[in-house]
Amino acid sequence: MAVSLKEIGLIVGVVIACYWNSLFCGFVFDDVSAILDNKDLHPSTPLKNLFHNDFWGTPMSEVTGVVGRAELLSSIFFLTAFLSYTKSKGPNNTIVWTPIALTVVLVAAATLCKEQGVTVVGICCVYEVFIAQGYTLPLLFTTAMQILRGKGSIPFSLLQILLKLIVLMFSTLLLVVIRVQVIQSQLPVFTRFDNPAAVSPTPTRQLTFNYLLPVNAWLLFNPSELCCDWTMGTIPLIESFLDIRNLATFIFFCFLGSLLVFSVRYPGHSSKTVLMALCLMALPFIPASNLFFPVGFVVAERVLYVPSMGFCILVAHGWRKLSKRHVLKKLSWVCLSIVVITHALKTLHRNWDWESEYTLFMSALKVNKNNAKLWNNVGHALENEKNFERALKYFLQATHVQPDDIGAHMNVGRTYKNLNRTKEAEESYMIAKSLMPQIIPGKKYAARIAPNHLNVYINLANLIRANESRLEEADQLYRQAISMRPDFKQAYISRGELLLKMNKPLKAKESYLRALDLDRSNADLWYNLAIVNIELKESTEALRNFDRALKMNPNHKLALFNSALLMQESGEAKVRPEAKKRLLNYINQEPHDANGYFNLGMLAMDDKKGSEAEMWMKKAIKLQAGFRSALFNLALLYSQSSKELMALPVLDELLRYYPDHIKGLILKGDILMNQKRDILGAKECFEKIVEMDPNNVQGKHNLCVVYFEEGDLLKAEKCLLETLDLAPHEEYIHRHLNIVRVKISSAGGGERLFLPPTGTTRVEGGKKPPFENLEESEHKSTQTMKNDNNESRSKSNMQLEENTDKENKKTTKEISDIEKKRVAALKRLEEIERILNGE
Repeated sequence: MAVSLKEIGLIVGVVIACYWNSLFCGFVFDDVSAILDNKDLHPSTPLKNLFHNDFWGTPMSEVTGVVGRAELLSSIFFLTAFLSYTKSKGPNNTIVWTPIALTVVLVAAATLCKEQGVTVVGICCVYEVFIAQGYTLPLLFTTAMQILRGKGSIPFSLLQILLKLIVLMFSTLLLVVIRVQVIQSQLPVFTRFDNPAAVSPTPTRQLTFNYLLPVNAWLLFNPSELCCDWTMGTIPLIESFLDIRNLATFIFFCFLGSLLVFSVRYPGHSSKTVLMALCLMALPFIPASNLFFPVGFVVAERVLYVPSMGFCILVAHGWRKLSKRHVLKKLSWVCLSIVVITHALKTLHRNWDWESEYTLFMSALKVNKNNAKLWNNVGHALENEKNFERALKYFLQATHVQPDDIGAHMNVGRTYKNLNRTKEAEESYMIAKSLMPQIIPGKKYAARIAPNHLNVYINLANLIRANESRLEEADQLYRQAISMRPDFKQAYISRGELLLKMNKPLKAKESYLRALDLDRSNADLWYNLAIVNIELKESTEALRNFDRALKMNPNHKLALFNSALLMQESGEAKVRPEAKKRLLNYINQEPHDANGYFNLGMLAMDDKKGSEAEMWMKKAIKLQAGFRSALFNLALLYSQSSKELMALPVLDELLRYYPDHIKGLILKGDILMNQKRDILGAKECFEKIVEMDPNNVQGKHNLCVVYFEEGDLLKAEKCLLETLDLAPHEEYIHRHLNIVRVKISSAGGGERLFLPPTGTTRVEGGKKPPFENLEESEHKSTQTMKNDNNESRSKSNMQLEENTDKENKKTTKEISDIEKKRVAALKRLEEIERILNGE
């Protein structure tokens, strides 16, 4: 029957009216894992991964569940496949193969979206036999008996049916084989909390599973109380034949059986409509019925999407039958209006329940308070809002509702940890651990454990390894998790981190390599392995593994940052452009991280690009006030580029945050003495250095220079002797001490000799060692007394001393010549002094 545009418009209008408010809801529940955290949705992920991973982005060979992909998308392909198959019957009962081929393709698409999509083949078979060919069950039975008795040949129509069904069945079998091959013949792993009846004994298991059928039927008939999660204790187990709920099961099967007999026994439009409605209700529901294999839920409203189509057909057919009766026509329209209005209002109200995770799970708790998972999920929602105190109350309630729920105790432990209550956190983790199946020595561990429950070992180990004395205990927990599940990738990763902390880089490397055997496409693993390479001084291999991480994820922030630092530290000019490129990519992702700008500044300093270096350093300081390394290196940059006075306010800011910054004090003292001739200011800087660190040779030496500048030669001599005790092999201290002594010996002449002030050489970095917290790490500055000039000064004074000692032994003429030479030597010294002082 054709559908008019008016009818289409009416349906679209009703749908929009019912669901417009859902546009204001966020991503909740499974949306977070399936959409927000799904790596398959990243632009950089290869398209082929969609066929290797499940709906959650997890490899199908590891944690695969019956849930599969989106039910709605599967439903679309499901209906399209069926509609395509209805076109396969041509004139005179011929077969049109194009729609059949298209059906096979659409069945595959429906199955890739969700496993129940394959059941459309069963519906096509029923349609072919009972609708397209017009058979009833008695007629089919009679025809089959006549053929078996040899009283007739096989009808052409039956041959056509068999040919079509063989093609469909063979295609379906091939699809199932491929599907099983993809999941590597592994069934999903579920715990008894997901589906308690699945692990219950007979007859509890059978009675409960059968009771779930009328429960689902009631949800279709009266969806007044909806719940996002029906696992755990939502529906108590039926443990006896005397349970009153068995009556509902009996009534359901009686009603279903009567409809089935009517649909297959009698010809006519009504029976065919009922048959197709029943097929749409029953066949797609079979994978979720627990009849052939257990599923990870007790009841799930989402698996009723396709069955609801059959239910709607059944309701519509009944209403149409009633509306044709004149007496019930008005009543039928009234009833239809009531159903549409009430269900529309219910839909609008229900949409608001999905506004956030908190509203969703709170609405579920109104339906059922016996499901520990719901209490946990409300706690998770509050935890995401950093409301740990309230979250703890819900997690604790979950442990009261289900005392043996491992996940609930893990949640309690994690929340205690977030509240810095480590003792209570450890106690909760220990309770969760005690609920895990125990390993029996000498026996192979064969229990099936949900991977998230194995995280109790990871969480407990992560907690106790904060105590340096318990590192071995933490390692034992990681190894226990690995022994329970050798493919537990996270255990290898966490153990690798611990072994690195225990200064066992070779074992850490082995652990990471084992994890890479399980997942070579994990960028984080390649990054972690590069960290180990750094510890092992394998810089080339570290850079290679950083590159592998970036190949998997070109925007891996830590790999970008630290590989750039590794290139920078290599000192090779040819790699600096790539290092800069990676740092620019990093700050593009982390525009508020001052460290990225700082290291760009250091690269620019290495490339002798002063203006660019200044720009990056200023940006780093703007983002992070008191950035120690950036302030010092900016001041150093000014001092090296003849902008010494511009360095002073930068150094003042540095010393305001870090008054004990020795290198900053040295640089400030040098600038004050060299540029401003502020000897008192310089003296204050150097005295502070010596006060903080009496063994600081550089600060002590510069203070000696200040004493000399003040004309206190004896104090300068004493200071230099003390400095020489600290560094007896420093040639420049010996030389300067000789200069002071020469000056003391000639002090009777009345002249004042000025030693040249010291200078600070360029600091080559401020680079951070990679992979550690970004703290200050400046290169050492070197103090000299202008070695070449001081060498000539030292020789002049030595000559002066020699001449003076011999003075009394000479004649008057000789004395006069010597005096002339002495005056000339003093003039040369003064000239050297003026040059050194920049005069």
